[in-house]
Amino acid sequence: MAYDRDLSFIYYNPTKVVFGENSVREVALEIDALGGSRAVVVTDRGVVEAGLAGKVEEALGRKHAATYDRVIQDSGYHIVNEGAEFARDAGADIIVSVGGGSVIDTAKGMSILLKEGGRMEDYSGFQMLSRPQTPHIAVPTTAGTGSEVTYAAVIKNWETNEKMLFCDYHIIPNVAILDPLLTAGLPPVLTASTGMDALTHAIEALHALQREPIADAMALHAIRLISEYLPRCVEQGNDLVARGQQQIAALMGGVAFGNAQIGLVHAMAHSVGALFKVPHGLANSILLPHVMLFNLESCADRYALVAQAMGLDTRKLSDEEAARAAADAIWELTRRMGLPQRLREAGVMEEGLAAAADLSLSDGSIVYNPRPVFEVEEVLAIYREAW
Repeated sequence: MAYDRDLSFIYYNPTKVVFGENSVREVALEIDALGGSRAVVVTDRGVVEAGLAGKVEEALGRKHAATYDRVIQDSGYHIVNEGAEFARDAGADIIVSVGGGSVIDTAKGMSILLKEGGRMEDYSGFQMLSRPQTPHIAVPTTAGTGSEVTYAAVIKNWETNEKMLFCDYHIIPNVAILDPLLTAGLPPVLTASTGMDALTHAIEALHALQREPIADAMALHAIRLISEYLPRCVEQGNDLVARGQQQIAALMGGVAFGNAQIGLVHAMAHSVGALFKVPHGLANSILLPHVMLFNLESCADRYALVAQAMGLDTRKLSDEEAARAAADAIWELTRRMGLPQRLREAGVMEEGLAAAADLSLSDGSIVYNPRPVFEVEEVLAIYREAW
């Protein structure tokens, strides 16, 4: 946990957070505070059919201009471009995203195009923008991605089968509304897999090369909350206390990795997601303990903190022993929640592992991994362990 005298960092977290049961009713007030008047709701068909988008539309009242509901899993350039044109035609001056990570990331892309024009393809990279973008209120209906407070959007290029990163402080949502009632109906498997995404964010933030004390605090408390409340969410879906605490944990994990960055788990998860359509949280869940064992030689002390935050007794253990105990505890957690343990159970073909390993090396997340990774064979060996 110690830092040297050369510690230097920037911590940034501009999102206003509104939390509580029925807090979605305050969305119109937040639009007024941002100076908006015509809101386009961005969502997907599943959220619409669950009645969640309707709750937001009702709360918006006259400020509801239109709803774009064509977002898909692994949202692509074409979805963002179409959505922005839809919002422009509706005269939108503010965006309200209602959904999971793909929905919120799509809305981030739309916020750029409404302000800057052009197409999503024009903005790939880091810190490409010079001014604030179209105001965006994020209303997450899952508790995992943390996208409601991050500066990153992951948008898929469906032509090349690559997930592209768009990272800029100007696309961090202005407001995040966390209403536990909106996650109460999430099925157990989705609850578990999205929750494991949040746990991965927190653990990778702790071990990332850009780690720093404030992000550490966010990450460690997120791990504590997830360890206690995620199983309760899975086992008792209507436990609103657990649902709310998991939402808070996911947000804190997002703040943590938004400042400290992530690492190899995400690079590998992005790759199998792009090539095999493995849901992102599930890919992270399967890969996380394998990557921890790979990284152990570089950051055992960090994983010892993970073990402590998960409630393990590490007083008689070395850092390496505690780190291995943390990896074992993660496996046990995923087994308890009924998640697949192997990539092959998630539809990954063995003959595609080499391509996934090659793609992982070009993912921006890998730069921040605590153990340097330069060779395809290193990544391929981890994939094979997880397959």
